[in-house]
Amino acid sequence: MRRASEWDVVVIGGGLGGLSAACRAAQLGLKVAVLERGCEQQYACNSRYSGGILHIAQHNVEEPAGALFKVIEDATLGECDAGLARALAEDARRAVRWLREEGAKYIRIGQIVWQQHVLAPPRPITPGLDWKGRGPDVALRTLEANLGKRGGTLLRGAAAAALVESAGRCAGVEAAIEGKAVCFRAKAVVIADGGYQANPDLIRAHISPAPEKLMQRGAATGLGDGLGMARALGAAVSRLDAFYGHMLSRDSFHNDKVWPYPQLDELGTAGIVVDARGERFTDEGMGGVYVANRIARLPDPLSAWAVFDEAIWNGPGRGARIPANPNLIKAGGTVHRAPTLAALAEIMCVPVERFELTVAGYNQALSEGSLERLDPRRTSTRIAAMPVAKAPFYAAPLCAGITYTMGGIAIDPDAQVLRAGGGSIDGLYAVGTASGGLEGGSGAGYVGGLVKAVTFGIRAAERIARALA
Repeated sequence: MRRASEWDVVVIGGGLGGLSAACRAAQLGLKVAVLERGCEQQYACNSRYSGGILHIAQHNVEEPAGALFKVIEDATLGECDAGLARALAEDARRAVRWLREEGAKYIRIGQIVWQQHVLAPPRPITPGLDWKGRGPDVALRTLEANLGKRGGTLLRGAAAAALVESAGRCAGVEAAIEGKAVCFRAKAVVIADGGYQANPDLIRAHISPAPEKLMQRGAATGLGDGLGMARALGAAVSRLDAFYGHMLSRDSFHNDKVWPYPQLDELGTAGIVVDARGERFTDEGMGGVYVANRIARLPDPLSAWAVFDEAIWNGPGRGARIPANPNLIKAGGTVHRAPTLAALAEIMCVPVERFELTVAGYNQALSEGSLERLDPRRTSTRIAAMPVAKAPFYAAPLCAGITYTMGGIAIDPDAQVLRAGGGSIDGLYAVGTASGGLEGGSGAGYVGGLVKAVTFGIRAAERIARALA
């Protein structure tokens, strides 16, 4: 094995979390290397593909820390790690400002309170994937340039393979570069290689019986390597059974213009979502992320449909920043339309009588104010229910679009990795979607990937600097 030079910090992964940790560490005078598996100049990663909005559970990061802590608890049904939630609530504003000081630029999207920190330039209001030269891409390139100016190094085509252990602590990383094994000795290692959404074995074990029937809504670069390496060193892990994603058109498997936008959440959560039996199987009022998780758990994740009427199609269907109406149809996506529910059921190939009973039961419960008594129940505290009663009626074939997994390596509020048997692993840290404990849980609580990545990236760097001082 070829021996590389010594480093203060080695970061695995060049997304927003990894580069934030690297830049802050270099800013504090540490010698830093970033190992990035991708070989391209603008290597693919979820950070580049993102919408670029820094928020906390769809709330402005400028809100008081106490209020943001409550927001995180509510979003995760109280199942988040309180220490991580408090750290994010207290430091998100500072993280957003630090990123601005590094050269990132923000714009506001209208008067939407939680979209006040959108990385500029923003993506256009069109369906499909458009990331080159957009805000997240520019921010990553800016951070990489800053790292270089401070003496740090980003190595492309460097695939981390194992962590080095010495005297019970993490002491470096073994990696493969151009087919050669290289050992990077380091005083601290930060795992920031994303989740495990592109690892079919892990997805099958924890999220879906049919990972091949989930649409990769992100860059599909998260293979769970960091998770595996940390576990081999004795790391604890959080729950691994939830992901951040959205309801997408089933056409996304063969039509690149209908993913990652428009998402179909607004259609399914205002109306109903049914399976191949023509029956509801989830609480639509919990939101699109929750419903996407439930679709993934179906025996056949490609059997779900969003069912709605004319009022929903022309109401919530036009409400998103990149709305399904009219963008889905413009992009060639499928939306079935019929004058009656029976005719719609025939098109969907679901049992007509069962489908009509499902819709009738839902409409009746809504009119009587008894949605909670449906099985499954339909809550309305997050998203208001609307009747499916105004012809013509619509159905859109769905799939679960998985962006990133929410579980991962267990960390403390300074991103130090926790040991399965108690305590922490000296010299080992995890940030971004490689870490767990904040998002997910039984409600698939979504908090916000970008701001989490920056916040814990800089907290990890600062903790390392204090430890090495």
